[in-house]
Amino acid sequence: MRIAIIGAGNMGGAIACGLVQGRKAEKREVIVANPHNEKLQALQARFPEIQVTNDNKEAARGADIIIVAVKPWKVSEVLKPIHPQRPQILVSLAAGVTMEQLAQYVDPEMPIFRIIPNTAIAVRASMTLVCGRNATEEQSQMLLDIFNEMGLAMMVKEEQLEAATSLSSCGIAFVLKYVQAAIQAGIEMGISPRNSMCMVAQTLTGAASILLEQDTHPSVEIDKVTTPGGITIKGLNELEHAGFTSAIIRALKASR
Repeated sequence: MRIAIIGAGNMGGAIACGLVQGRKAEKREVIVANPHNEKLQALQARFPEIQVTNDNKEAARGADIIIVAVKPWKVSEVLKPIHPQRPQILVSLAAGVTMEQLAQYVDPEMPIFRIIPNTAIAVRASMTLVCGRNATEEQSQMLLDIFNEMGLAMMVKEEQLEAATSLSSCGIAFVLKYVQAAIQAGIEMGISPRNSMCMVAQTLTGAASILLEQDTHPSVEIDKVTTPGGITIKGLNELEHAGFTSAIIRALKASR
């Protein structure tokens, strides 16, 4: 399976690195195209087997999957000259560019996927959203398998993408904002910045692991650490007095 990635920016480069560290693609079958050499050279320095080029047409020629990892306003400029055709599969990372719009630049009957990773794809821990058009179940599963090696991938309907993006892509910034605030509290209470960050980050990792690996719910886990008259309930009530839950809901809805 030959995979072409057009664009070696943060997302394109992270996907290339994830592919060659996974089991779904041979390193020598991954080719990355980018107009400038600096990022391509950095990729090859880490993974010499990756093929690189400045020519999008060369990258797309003979590729089974073409991953377009460019800014939304660059999509037509990239796709029109190469005009992907069946049996190739097109995968677009361009936020806001619908599958109907993508179909204008390619064989409209070919399988088209839109994917929305988040920045944790750089450490193979992304929440990646996937939606497809003209795709078989096998092709959809193949895309899920590829991106599950870089975190967790989930199929959603295209009309759900905006809301899901708020939860997973914008959401990572909201989570980090909590981490930043917690670090500041830790410092005020006498803990070093580095130790505060490690404590909070590992606490988040633990909380996420509980939810992902056990058949449970946040309310159940909160109850386990909320002793009547204890310190946790005092802190939780302070969060609610400050409008914590409402602020999170409003932030997510505002980021659609």
